[in-house]
Amino acid sequence: MRYAIYFAADANDPLMQLGSAWLGRDPFSEVPREQPSVDGLSPERFAELTASPRRYGFHGTLKAPFSLAPERSEAELVKACSDFATDVAPFMVESFVVNRLGRFLALTPEGDEPDLAAFASLCVRRFEPFRAPLGEADLERRRKSALTPRQDAYLMKWGYPYIFDEFRFHMTLSDKLDDETDAARMETAARTYFAELTGRPRSCASFALYTEAERGAPFRVHTVFALTGTTPPKSAASAGGDPLKENA
Repeated sequence: MRYAIYFAADANDPLMQLGSAWLGRDPFSEVPREQPSVDGLSPERFAELTASPRRYGFHGTLKAPFSLAPERSEAELVKACSDFATDVAPFMVESFVVNRLGRFLALTPEGDEPDLAAFASLCVRRFEPFRAPLGEADLERRRKSALTPRQDAYLMKWGYPYIFDEFRFHMTLSDKLDDETDAARMETAARTYFAELTGRPRSCASFALYTEAERGAPFRVHTVFALTGTTPPKSAASAGGDPLKENA
């Protein structure tokens, strides 16, 4: 079993509805969703180009998937999520847009979003005591991505290389798109498909605990937690120091 802390909303939220249909799977119910048609792509090809994010379920990573530390229990993790939700206040994101991140397609913030970045940093720190150390296979897999020295240091200390100053929030919409024609077709389709939700303010008032029953299994939503606190993420994160020296 692995766990992940993801940006997500309730199952009936329009963002989750559209994202789940785009990927072809509802991570709440496990019911397959009919994917939209994309001009120039067969349904089979579109399904192939969304296979990896479909397994993970529509989400934005806050704390990447981790195995539970031996001395911790799922019940303790769920309580920690519930407690965290009562500490932090909801916040706004100015807008999301469809964007290319390297060879991937994703929904990303249109500009800098300090509260969102601070919220992700809080999640990394707050739930770190629940993470079991990475095994050699996971370290080797991550290092195939040609990490920078700082990213590698984050990997060793925090279990994931793209955090803190290396973090860029995204909600993945595709696998790697090596064919430019496929990439252009999917980008055009995604801009139209998500148009009703992009380019406008979005309230971020929840996060979710996802679970993976075993390696390679589909991720499922365990619980969505509503943010009900009074402390904005930037204020809550302001006490953080150098993440490479913390608890050294």
